Amino acid sequence: MKKPPLVLVCLLGIATNAHAQDPYTLYSPVRNLATLFPDVFGPQGLKVDSEATLPGEQPHSAHFNNDFQSNFDKFTTAMVGQLVTVPIPSPASGFTYEFDPATGVFRRTTGSFGPILAERAETVGAGRLSFGAAFQRFKFQTVEGLDLNRVPAVFTHDNAELLGGRQDVVTTVNAIEASVSQFTTYVTVGVTDRFDVSAAKKDVTNDLRVTSDASIQRLGTTNPLTHFFRLSNGDIGNRRIFVAQGRASGFGDVTIRMKATIDRRKTGGIAAGLDLRLPTGDQMNLLGTGTAGVQPFVIVSSTYQRVSPHANASYQWNGSSVLAGNPATGESGNFPDQLAYAAGADVAANSRLTLAFDALGTFYVNAERLRPETFHALDNVHQYPNIGFSRDSFNALSGSIGVKINLRERLLLDGNLLFALDSHGVRDRVVPLVAFEYSL
Repeated sequence: MKKPPLVLVCLLGIATNAHAQDPYTLYSPVRNLATLFPDVFGPQGLKVDSEATLPGEQPHSAHFNNDFQSNFDKFTTAMVGQLVTVPIPSPASGFTYEFDPATGVFRRTTGSFGPILAERAETVGAGRLSFGAAFQRFKFQTVEGLDLNRVPAVFTHDNAELLGGRQDVVTTVNAIEASVSQFTTYVTVGVTDRFDVSAAKKDVTNDLRVTSDASIQRLGTTNPLTHFFRLSNGDIGNRRIFVAQGRASGFGDVTIRMKATIDRRKTGGIAAGLDLRLPTGDQMNLLGTGTAGVQPFVIVSSTYQRVSPHANASYQWNGSSVLAGNPATGESGNFPDQLAYAAGADVAANSRLTLAFDALGTFYVNAERLRPETFHALDNVHQYPNIGFSRDSFNALSGSIGVKINLRERLLLDGNLLFALDSHGVRDRVVPLVAFEYSL
């Protein structure tokens, strides 16, 4: 089967007269979104020039570039791994049925229309079909509590411990604009009265822009020609702004879900199942993870009059992916496993309205993270805000509140707000969702 075409639009530059008006800004060409950070901070991006030479007439300028590249490969890994694993709405039907042998007909098993981002144990019923579509918009604002509009980073000179001119550093303030628009379509088929199969497909549009305001801090040099930025009008200076941006749209990863009710009672039940994530999205443009995932899960739910509490737990094993390694070189790494959990309740306010409340968490196992820190210069005088990198496990907790409205017959309109309850990882404070569901 031929792979559907992907539309990639990269804004690679600006007009010549605009450069003349703003000689401090340089727009870097972007290969794809996964390498956008290395494109900005690599040898063809944020480049320090020099008219000084080393013994043997070797050029001096490349000595900063290696550090730029190695640091921001880690930033890419820390950030994009979470950009491509944003939560999707549950494919479970708002209408669930079971066969009543006493009457010979199907009857609804619950009075509510169920959760939105979590699951309940009930299945749709033998021969039943449910399908829907949901739209979510993520606009990320913080990473580990840092404002994405002001992420500091300090880059040091090669062999800085030899002092002299090598004590110079480059300080940067980086503005990162990252957004994901996600349209998910899903269908659920009731195979038996206790077993159903679902499929969810994502269509994704990613927008990513990085603006780096860089300054050379002369801690070991006085000659401006030793380290400088070459401006677009030919002048030299200590400060320059580097920009890269791009957009990618296309199919995301597909998830296949199998769910079976293993214990069903009048007031509730227990279900277990398995999610299979297929790497159908283009990982180099952040449309997918680039690796298959296997996620067994268990669901416990019950109903007490109008209130239906539920709890979910799952563990996702992932393979290796370039996004977890080095997108710039194509080297793969182990994509972090994830332990996900949810607890909440849906409340049938009346026969046409259900309110849904959930707390949702994801525990990332041995994931790449960044941390704020202070850079201490070798002169033991100057200090600058900086970021460091490490591999660590962490938990990201969110809350969810939503509503399901029965418009007519078995057609539902869903609205939901997902909001961050901590600052771990890459976060959007509030994520809206609008969805439609229909059952046959």
